Amino acid sequence: MISELLKQKETMSFEMYPPKKEDEFEKAFEVAKKLGDLKPDYISVTYGAGGSKSKKTVEITSFIQNELHIEALAHLTCVGNSKKDIDEIVESFKAEGINQVLALRGDRPRDMSDEQFNSRELIHASDLITYLKSTTDFSCAGACYPEKHFECFSKETDVANLKLKQDAGAEYFISQLFLDNDYYYDFLDRAARKGITVPICAGIMPVISANQLGTTVSLSGSSIPKAFSDLIAKYGDNADDMRKAGIDYAARQIIDLRQNGVKHIHLYCMNRPKMTAEILEAIK
Repeated sequence: MISELLKQKETMSFEMYPPKKEDEFEKAFEVAKKLGDLKPDYISVTYGAGGSKSKKTVEITSFIQNELHIEALAHLTCVGNSKKDIDEIVESFKAEGINQVLALRGDRPRDMSDEQFNSRELIHASDLITYLKSTTDFSCAGACYPEKHFECFSKETDVANLKLKQDAGAEYFISQLFLDNDYYYDFLDRAARKGITVPICAGIMPVISANQLGTTVSLSGSSIPKAFSDLIAKYGDNADDMRKAGIDYAARQIIDLRQNGVKHIHLYCMNRPKMTAEILEAIK
């Protein structure tokens, strides 16, 4: 179990996602295999908004766990799912021997009406964890936000919500990406003061193209530190140089985190095994 690994050793884990296009789905298994060759402690598999990729999540997670024999963590969201929907998804997990999930509220689907959004059975991730703990024997992880969730009005409220997840049964947390380690260290202090005692995995996303700032990074609500803005200004117009600089930046983040006692790193791989391997080589 991942929760036990986190208690026993330093860990390096990866996140991958099911491809959006059906004709690319088979490639996901090759990506998983190549990531598995890098010997992560576990691999998490994301889940489409409103369950749009739930079947793919199950298949890829099952492949990682049952074929590659690597601990696998399936993402599960509740924003577009009723309790009945969750029960059905849980049964599909159980059928594949999957019993470890990252329980998330999830992003609101674009086609979800205000009425649907406001009448959800499971409002928050903590509600999903509570429900799973009352109906299954699953191990549950939760998400955390070093700079607070973008919908939360204060850091204090955000870390209080984190405590609710822990109290509901979250056994560990995986953080949203951040580009300034000082935000993460401040978050760890605040979490400890609030009584967060379970392991926390630091989520690192290599930014290897300037376009990521307008998509993934901006949607995450993460701040762009001056050091990274300078990097974009210097290398952003050259794809090869930006890729190298982004890998170097992520590697230096990980090295600094390790030097400051952070034991668990969760690398947002973006389905790029080669990039992932280069980062691992750089942090040896």
